[in-house]
Amino acid sequence: MSITFYAGSGSTPSWKVWLSLEHKQVPYELKVLSFQAREHKQPEFLAVNPRGRVPTIVDGDFALWESTAIVEYLEDRYPERPLLPRDPRERARVRRIALEADFELDAAMDEMARATFRAPGGARDPALLERGRTAAQAFIARVEEDVRGPFFAGAEPGMADFTAYPMLAMIRRTAARFDAGAVAFGPRLAALMEQVEGLPYFERTYPPHWRG
Repeated sequence: MSITFYAGSGSTPSWKVWLSLEHKQVPYELKVLSFQAREHKQPEFLAVNPRGRVPTIVDGDFALWESTAIVEYLEDRYPERPLLPRDPRERARVRRIALEADFELDAAMDEMARATFRAPGGARDPALLERGRTAAQAFIARVEEDVRGPFFAGAEPGMADFTAYPMLAMIRRTAARFDAGAVAFGPRLAALMEQVEGLPYFERTYPPHWRG
């Protein structure tokens, strides 16, 4: 039986789960919900997740939401092709990077979004945009030292990569789209971004509405 995976195009938490499912080679049925049509707030979906948010998975009779909880569940339920190192200290370090991204990088990304495509009435807020870009740039500079090889944990991709990459890609895209100035990556993080983009399943997870 495959997992039913509810996602939203361009939702960075959805992308994180999508990459994790692909990496683990867990069979899944993808259901992309339209935010514009408010499909995530319709009764059929609210019966699955009363919070009306993506990502959400259904594994048999078990429904789960919140992207980090989903990734942790996938790691425990399907231990093949792990997302976390075995060493307790390395596991903790990878979780720490993921948590920092979830709080700090997400906050910077949200400021950039509120300043641009989510701005009330379409009125751009250059100061808020720059504040978000600057916060993102500070995170990027600091996390450079956390890259221990091709990926954060070394030779294989995992939780930290799949948490940070979607947000970094969204920040890079937003900055370029709204002429906010370049987002500069150090050599290690730039190489990590390229490594994620070179994964054999990456193209399957690329946000559908970003194509073209």
